[in-house]
Amino acid sequence: MATAKQSDGPMKLSDRIEPFLAIIGPMVMILAILLFMGIAEPARYFRLSNLNLILLDAALYMPMAMAMTFVITQRGIDLSIGSVAALSSIIMAFLIKQYGFSAPVAIAIALLLGAVFGLINGLVITKFKVPDLIGTLAMDLVYRGFALVIAKGLVLARFPEIMTDIGRGQIPGFIPLPVVIGLFTMVLGYWLLKKTYFGRYTVAIGSNPEAAEMTGIAVDRYKIYAYVLMGASAALAGVMLTGKLNAIQATSAPYFNLHVIAAVVVGGTSLFGGRASMLGSLAGVLLLSMMINALVTLRIEFFWQSVASGVVIVSSVALYTWLQKKDRDGAKGLLAGLKTPESLRLLRLSGGLIAALALLLLIGTLLAGNPVASG
Repeated sequence: MATAKQSDGPMKLSDRIEPFLAIIGPMVMILAILLFMGIAEPARYFRLSNLNLILLDAALYMPMAMAMTFVITQRGIDLSIGSVAALSSIIMAFLIKQYGFSAPVAIAIALLLGAVFGLINGLVITKFKVPDLIGTLAMDLVYRGFALVIAKGLVLARFPEIMTDIGRGQIPGFIPLPVVIGLFTMVLGYWLLKKTYFGRYTVAIGSNPEAAEMTGIAVDRYKIYAYVLMGASAALAGVMLTGKLNAIQATSAPYFNLHVIAAVVVGGTSLFGGRASMLGSLAGVLLLSMMINALVTLRIEFFWQSVASGVVIVSSVALYTWLQKKDRDGAKGLLAGLKTPESLRLLRLSGGLIAALALLLLIGTLLAGNPVASG
């Protein structure tokens, strides 16, 4: 009887917010950045032009974050998206510059090529049974090598106006066109995740691939679908990058994979599969763009931006790993898992690691502000 009364009684605040942690976590960090920059550099950080830069940077990663949410939810990973974006864009650029293709046709071919590259990744993983990490890392080398062979060190620049509109165009009286494109892909991803068999099967596959296959779900086919979507989204990001810079080269987009994976994981999508949050992925993209812009505004060197990204990733993964372990252990309520000695040890270890990384970032910031004179 006591159990029944407890279950029928009013929910605790911690229980109510638990389903929304995927979006609450990055939103809290976004608010922290806004508060800190409001104190440190309010005039520079909150300028309309700077906010526009943050949105443009975030828009570039939105299509890839949308697709990566599906891939990671299925317990997959794709480390080849940077080279897919570069190779698709290099081919598109040659079609426009050397073969006289119209920009819309060349863009369509680039997106189709990206989907084909994603299909190849999916086939390598599902048919040849190569682990996602190794398979996409190997294909990353292949695609990047092809891009280097085709470009031969050239930087292709000065594209038609439609290209620059896609990359940095402004809708009069509205937000930048790339932001519209990025938000559209996120809305499309949310619809696919919540309203289609593809989304439901993606979560089922990530939760338990063997059980999903036993219920009749074509696991390999839906994994291939996710990688095809990932390849096409990476190609779209490559087109947007080309338009943003009005140039492209074979070595472009080297850190796309790490940035996108970080945004998706920070947004609450579980690396262990079975848990997805499209809104969280959007918040993760905005968080990383705001954080990097804040570091630039504070004149911190580029290399320390990578350290800061690592701190955010470790913090988020530690939190979500603890939450998932609490779910597996059947703990009741958000804070109930803290009662076990193992959870307390994990929490202390995570806190110590995060503190060490934060200290490293602080030391790097101080060193960057006091460069040693050469000679």
